[in-house]
Amino acid sequence: MRHKVIIFFVLLLSVVVLSACGKDSKEEVLEKLHEKWAEGKGYELDATMEIKTGNEPRVYDVNVWHTQPDFYRVEVSQKDENVTQMIIRNKEGVFVVTPSLKKTYKFQSEWPKQNSQPYLIGALAEDLLADENVVMEETEDSYIFTAATRNNHKSIMPTQRVTVDKKTLLPKSVSILDESEEEQMLITFKKIDLGVQHKEKEYAVEQFTKDNEPNVATEKESTEFQTHYPVLTWGNTTLVDEKRIENDGVERVILTFEGDKSFTLVQEPIALGESATIPVFQPGDPLDLGFTIGAITDHSISWEKDGISFFIASNDLTKEELIEVAASVTAGSLK
Repeated sequence: MRHKVIIFFVLLLSVVVLSACGKDSKEEVLEKLHEKWAEGKGYELDATMEIKTGNEPRVYDVNVWHTQPDFYRVEVSQKDENVTQMIIRNKEGVFVVTPSLKKTYKFQSEWPKQNSQPYLIGALAEDLLADENVVMEETEDSYIFTAATRNNHKSIMPTQRVTVDKKTLLPKSVSILDESEEEQMLITFKKIDLGVQHKEKEYAVEQFTKDNEPNVATEKESTEFQTHYPVLTWGNTTLVDEKRIENDGVERVILTFEGDKSFTLVQEPIALGESATIPVFQPGDPLDLGFTIGAITDHSISWEKDGISFFIASNDLTKEELIEVAASVTAGSLK
């Protein structure tokens, strides 16, 4: 009897050892993901992006093309609104295109190398490898990674939780969390096709600057220009001056905030260009604010939304603080 018990425990131990041997380590899984997501010839994907930072969640459709080594096209459109923006990277540079406003901005930028985005799966793979403290959990059908973010939002949204399908080794979703670990953004991948390569000519800006959308800014012109204010909890920064200036029939509002984190916010109705085919040079780097694509430098941030052009300048704010101000700007009285 004792001999049988010993044999039973030996067999049980063998099963446990074999099970452990068949289980990939965190490092092995990460290497497989990096090889699959970041080292392929290209990909095309569809996703939804839900932004939860405002009063009401906003949902966007995202379509991405990437062809190695450095060609990108990211198309973002808000659900239920006929407005589309695109970030395009080709051999000529980086462009932000808004067909409905007949505007194209050109950047001398290394985007997206210095500003990872959760819907760019190659950059997402780099994020996971770069974090020495990345945590991997497992469910029956998924790997779940918790890692640091590496983009311009990282001070206010420092953590991302990436859920990966065990069978396909493709991402299912990315949840971006604030310092309180509350979800602020959710990317849900609907379709990912690996190995897709678009031709160089398909990334030409001229392919996407045809005005096939209604002119949103024209529709906004019939409504009164309403001043927007940032909603901040910075106790030692206050509004000290508000000017409303009219120049050549264009109204402009200048808000001056002073204190520990001084800045100036300028806003005016968007002036329409006559052609979307002539790119306007824009300093800085493209910045996906979630609700729109803007531009950021070391001391300023600019964007266009709902028929209004916004510009924030400061020598005191960090890039992360500039983004925090921009994300809080809303129509109505100062809170």
